[in-house]
Amino acid sequence: MPQFLLELFSEEIPARMQKRAAEDLKKLLMDALSKAGFLPGGMETFSAPRRLVAVVEGLPERTADVREERKGPKVDAPAQAIEGFLRGAGLTDIAQARVVSDPKKGDFYVADLVKPGRATPDALAEIVPDIIRNFPWPKSMRWGEGTLRWVRPLHRILAVFDGEIVAFDVDSIAASNISEGHRFHGTGTFDVKDFEDYEAKLSAAHVVLDRDQRKAQIKADAQTLCQARNLELIDDEGLLEEVCGLVDEPHVIMGDMDPSFLDLPPEVIRLTLRVNQKYFVVRDPKTGGLAPHFIIVSNVKATDGGKKIALGNARVLAARLNDARYFWDLDRKASLESRVPKLDTLVFHEKLGSVGDKVRRIVALAGEIAPLVGADVAHAKHAALLAKADLTTEMVGEFPELQGVMGRYYQMQQSGSAASNQVIADAIRDHYKPVGPSDQVPSEPVAMAVALADKLDTLTGFFAIGEKPTGSGDPYALRRAALGVIRIVREGGFKFPIWRSIVLSTVRIEDQLTSLESEEKLARLERAQDLVSNSAFDLAAGQIVFDHVFGPGRDEAQKIVHKAFGDVCDFILERLRVSLRDEGFAPDVLEAAFAIPDDDIVRIVARVTALAKVLKTEDGANLVAGLKRGANILRAEEKKDGAAAQGIVSDALLAEPAEQGLHQALVAAESQMEQALAAEAFDTAMAALAGLRGPVDRFFETVLVNDSDPAIRQNRLALLVKLRAVSERVADFSKLAGA
Repeated sequence: MPQFLLELFSEEIPARMQKRAAEDLKKLLMDALSKAGFLPGGMETFSAPRRLVAVVEGLPERTADVREERKGPKVDAPAQAIEGFLRGAGLTDIAQARVVSDPKKGDFYVADLVKPGRATPDALAEIVPDIIRNFPWPKSMRWGEGTLRWVRPLHRILAVFDGEIVAFDVDSIAASNISEGHRFHGTGTFDVKDFEDYEAKLSAAHVVLDRDQRKAQIKADAQTLCQARNLELIDDEGLLEEVCGLVDEPHVIMGDMDPSFLDLPPEVIRLTLRVNQKYFVVRDPKTGGLAPHFIIVSNVKATDGGKKIALGNARVLAARLNDARYFWDLDRKASLESRVPKLDTLVFHEKLGSVGDKVRRIVALAGEIAPLVGADVAHAKHAALLAKADLTTEMVGEFPELQGVMGRYYQMQQSGSAASNQVIADAIRDHYKPVGPSDQVPSEPVAMAVALADKLDTLTGFFAIGEKPTGSGDPYALRRAALGVIRIVREGGFKFPIWRSIVLSTVRIEDQLTSLESEEKLARLERAQDLVSNSAFDLAAGQIVFDHVFGPGRDEAQKIVHKAFGDVCDFILERLRVSLRDEGFAPDVLEAAFAIPDDDIVRIVARVTALAKVLKTEDGANLVAGLKRGANILRAEEKKDGAAAQGIVSDALLAEPAEQGLHQALVAAESQMEQALAAEAFDTAMAALAGLRGPVDRFFETVLVNDSDPAIRQNRLALLVKLRAVSERVADFSKLAGA
């Protein structure tokens, strides 16, 4: 079948946009072809610095005829109705329609219509211009006197179907069968008849069309150069993705830099090479450190093997690294401690104050969290005080990605206890972690305390001012902050009641937003600390805390602030639920486990894991059926009486052996579960519950709950209430699928 080839040739497309543009072109073209009645046999799209390309295989020469039956009026309908039917169907005489009989509706007219197919080039001539005009570039521009918007000026459109040009134009750019190759090494324009011809001529004109092929060539050539000099290439997939979009035909060159620059922190060197120059970094395997060399990917094939290119790039790199050395030397003249006051001049958020305000909140919260994670309180507070100080340095101003990293270097040069200084320095570096799903979490308790305090302050602060994430946006990375809290607690494996820290954080945020005397703020905080230390987890209890701390009279703005603590807690727990679902836990298992009020992340995960495990056993699965039956009986009784079945089980009224056995089993299971839950041994608790399977089965097989004797009936209902109450100690089994 014929093939369609499309090339959109422009000035250089930004490298970061090329891959997505090829994906968008494929989707838009496939959707448009499907809508027009085509079913392509296959489609591939390609991107290179100056072109987007699509090749569609298996298109017919024209679309198929479309046949349609159009139902008309009854044969005895008024003349006006029949005339309207003829006009709508495009008929000139009613004899052109056929009569269909229906036993219920009688005889009525039907018109058999045929919509002729279209020639494929005609359809493509409509589809492609519409795609070009509405292409979803993140940024686009206009040029000259035209109205078309494109990422960069569009110069040429190649559109060939079955060897022939598809005739159309977009903003005075007429489609043709002409393309061209490399900007410098190409030999001018050339004609194209199909994709095979196109790809061969591009290759001869020094263009590697396939993006993955360019990436593989860059990586292989770079590794070859490194191996020849006993060096190692440091993998950088992100830079490889970017660089392959900068070259039509990659030429890999190794350059040399002054070894004296290796005195700079390696992170500074790597960022300078990567961000400013797009160079790959090289490691010396003998030392494990960076080597005084770098890898350049050029779009030009040099006649001297790249020597001049390497020298020119080395000079540019030296200037960049000299700037970095100046920043490094200048920053080390002042300690982080001396920089802390400058944080009051940096705005964190117009409603949440300066970075200095945030640091003061983090210091206090880190001190409260420290005992929960096994950290030294003084070290946690000191690390929190210095955690953001490097934001005032020249190096972080140049490379924001180095926040925390540079703080660690600057702190390590301070005098004092080497051990404590190391702990504080590491916490300064690590408190931003994790910054992504593949990033490691802090492993030291002091770093954990500061990281948790920082993230919880961010969450409560933005929720308190109404800046919550939406389905389409999360400008303050609050989802990432919540996931960071979850990962730190889970991987640390410690008990961490998040709602208490959130309440205290919210109290401080509220104080930040009000103009109270410091004595009153302190008194309110002390009241809050006392109340949360004596309260079990309950979102309603949190509101009671606020009522006691602030009093019942609050304006709307204050109510939003006070509500934030519950919203943040819900938000973190929902992120935990999503994470567990992504790990493979069934949604109904999560619903059942999360129905038990709890804010201890490790405990919740243990409950979910134990529930999922017991449900895979025969006893667990069958027990669910018994619990469902009991719940249905209670639900029916509650609906009938308008209230839940109540009462204490009376041993004297347990007449049947099966109900006596169930009661004894419930008492024993409740005792075992009490001990297991106190020790947070959820596997043991779930096993005790699963052990009820036999007694529950025998009860429903031999006992009639709705006995004619009201007292016996009520006693058996009380037994089912006890069964439900015991099961709900570990999960709400009514949430399970089929329950």
